Amino acid sequence: MCLAVPGKVLDVEDRDGTRMATVDFGGVVKEVCLEYLPDLKPGEYAIVHVGFALQRLDEESAKRTLELFENLGLLQEEFGDPWEAAEAAVSEWQTQDDVQGEVRS
Repeated sequence: MCLAVPGKVLDVEDRDGTRMATVDFGGVVKEVCLEYLPDLKPGEYAIVHVGFALQRLDEESAKRTLELFENLGLLQEEFGDPWEAAEAAVSEWQTQDDVQGEVRS
């Protein structure tokens, strides 16, 4: 699933002509492009989708939404540990290989 998630802007900088921000999504920090909201400032909140800040959001709404996503397990699903996800995928592939090996025998 790919959600539009609210986050708090921690820092803003210009990188090779593109405004970028460091954004905190309830403890998960990611880099975000500000091309659609070039006037966004540190301390403000925005809804982010696929790495782009799309809409400014007030702090109360952002915190409520992050809390709801956390309670539903959606933040872990969206921002889960990439190594954990990779290990799970490898384990699943190994299980499928084992099952297919048994079918062939």
